Amino acid sequence: MLGLPLGFLYANVVESVFHRYVLHGFGKKPGSFWSFHWSEHHRGCRKDAFADEHYRTRPLFGWHPQTKERLAIALGIAVHAPLLPVAPFFVGSVAFWGVKFYYAHKRAHLDPAWARENVPWHYDHHMGPDQDKNWGIGFPVYDYIFGTRAPYVGTEREAAEWAAQQARAAA
Repeated sequence: MLGLPLGFLYANVVESVFHRYVLHGFGKKPGSFWSFHWSEHHRGCRKDAFADEHYRTRPLFGWHPQTKERLAIALGIAVHAPLLPVAPFFVGSVAFWGVKFYYAHKRAHLDPAWARENVPWHYDHHMGPDQDKNWGIGFPVYDYIFGTRAPYVGTEREAAEWAAQQARAAA
């Protein structure tokens, strides 16, 4: 049973490390296999107030960023499958959190109000002043451990930027 919390912690750290060093590290390099994360996902989210309609409009099967995301999660789960006979709760926990991550990430970018309320650390990652903070998507455990949690939702800065954005839209 110890495998359940260990799997949760491990999955959160792996998700955050992958996000930080692969999706942002390699993803900021034009032409990289991972460049979609920065050039499409982050750019689109900033432009569309956190929304990423690609989760709704792209086909389930096809070679695009959402497929790459699902494939990375599936491969991450598959890599741990050989441990199933000796650590079933750990592997089950890793698999559960991988699948939960995908659905939470998808829902967050289809419903920004839900994201702001339920996964504010991920909203902070995209909409806050520093997109190189708040690496945890499912949970901010990694960010608290490594000091990379930077709240933005509900701050005076967010309120001021929201007011400025509304003023520009009204003009």
